[in-house]
Amino acid sequence: MLNRVILVGRLTKDPELRYTPSGVAVANFTLAVNRTFTNQQGEREADFINCVIWRKPAENVANFLKKGSLAGVDGRIQTRSYDNNQGQRVYVTEVMAESVQFLEPRNANAGGGQQYQSQSGNNFGGPSGDRGYGQQQNQKRSNFNDDPFANDGTPIDISDDDLPF
Repeated sequence: MLNRVILVGRLTKDPELRYTPSGVAVANFTLAVNRTFTNQQGEREADFINCVIWRKPAENVANFLKKGSLAGVDGRIQTRSYDNNQGQRVYVTEVMAESVQFLEPRNANAGGGQQYQSQSGNNFGGPSGDRGYGQQQNQKRSNFNDDPFANDGTPIDISDDDLPF
């Protein structure tokens, strides 16, 4: 069997970061992914795909992506169901992201994308599938302005002799 999804799209809103009772980070976000064809009016339509990512990559997604950010997601499709307040069964299909690629710079002068991948391979079962990765409660979020490597718009002066390749 094979269950693999690769998506490229833009976030429809800022990611929503939460923590489980055991301190495991989980982020939810929706990607707008353009279809490869146009409709009868010549307009390009999009699919809005719900995505979930766990642990440290979830914190990175919440810290560095925002509404409109271009992102690549690699993961798998998962379905689940629950009973809502009216007693109706609700079915949910979402992408359990194993890695998220940031596909554009944070600002106009920044460098290329960065990738954040799960520490736990393909185990994204949440609190029941935690296996000890979320034992530390790291709820401190870094601030964009705290990044010592952020490009301030000035050119970096590096000679060819300084490069290891």
